[in-house]
Amino acid sequence: MSIIREHKFRKKWGQNFLTDNNLLDKIVRTVAPNKNDSILEIGPGGGALSRKTIDLVKEMVAVEVDPLLVKYLNSLPELEKLKIVEGDILKKKISKLDLSLPVRIIGNIPYNITSLIIFWLIEQRSYWKDAFIMMQKEVADRIIANVGTKGYGRLTVVIGAYLNSKYAFTIPPDVFIPKPKVNSAIICFTKKERPLVVENKYAEFKNIVGSAFNQRRKMLRNSLKDYSINPKVKNKIDFSRRPETLSISEFADLV
Repeated sequence: MSIIREHKFRKKWGQNFLTDNNLLDKIVRTVAPNKNDSILEIGPGGGALSRKTIDLVKEMVAVEVDPLLVKYLNSLPELEKLKIVEGDILKKKISKLDLSLPVRIIGNIPYNITSLIIFWLIEQRSYWKDAFIMMQKEVADRIIANVGTKGYGRLTVVIGAYLNSKYAFTIPPDVFIPKPKVNSAIICFTKKERPLVVENKYAEFKNIVGSAFNQRRKMLRNSLKDYSINPKVKNKIDFSRRPETLSISEFADLV
């Protein structure tokens, strides 16, 4: 059967299947998989990208939340070597999957949980090498935004403290079924050699950045008044500034 014709698309899981062969080939060229790679695919959907990748790599695991798609993928003889895991990727630990570490990650993820998945990547950065994540273009633009711009915010800062983000290319809606109402983009993430914030300060850092940008028109002295910021930092950073004027490294100094 054709999964595209028969499948009942679930909005809650952000299901949009890539159908354009040229676009799929472009993604594969961008990822450049090789015979030594262990690939983790998030949200394989109908398996279009899986088919083009599986024979190029050493091993591959795909995590899919939809049991109907898991059943379909398991029925495909051309994906016999693909290890399919049913479940929510946010509840999975990379180190517990049947793959050699570090893995390379590819994913056409539900757009409504993009930030959660990227934070999941940060929390498990010891176990992966690079990640190519498809997301809503607007979110991609925010991730790579420059300080002082409208798009610069919590995502930019938290991600930028731990990961390098490179915008790969834009993807129009008409290569998907069903068509989303927005443009998409692929971002390539790699890990910073030295994170700007140490691991045991990650949660505090996220909270401080979140509080600052939740009140982005307020000065830091007001939006961060509930936090015990080191007085030396307050002497270094002018707390009459607004959050969009602080660089990522200045935010890192706050913890």
